[in-house]
Amino acid sequence: MIFAVIGKDSGEGELRRRNRADHLAYVEGKQGLILYAGPLIEDGRMVGSLFLFDVPDRSALDAYMAGDPYFTPGIFGSVEIYETRKMVPEAEPGFLKAEAERARAQA
Repeated sequence: MIFAVIGKDSGEGELRRRNRADHLAYVEGKQGLILYAGPLIEDGRMVGSLFLFDVPDRSALDAYMAGDPYFTPGIFGSVEIYETRKMVPEAEPGFLKAEAERARAQA
């Protein structure tokens, strides 16, 4: 299952900066679970993080977050979690065309 996790910093991001080295060390050993991760940037300043995880289920995501220093209480003022699925680029040729035909049939 793919999950998008959006963490928005609390305050000015001081806790993020203090925990960044530990977060990166933790992530280094868990890269196989992460499709994409990076900072959210606004006006040249980091204001949060975006993660795309590919994990077996929500409990596996929760286990990851329980160990990641960035998910220590107080670092993010808010965390949003959404299940998602990959659409583009196509995993198999013709996937988008078939999906469009299903959408037309359901409309």
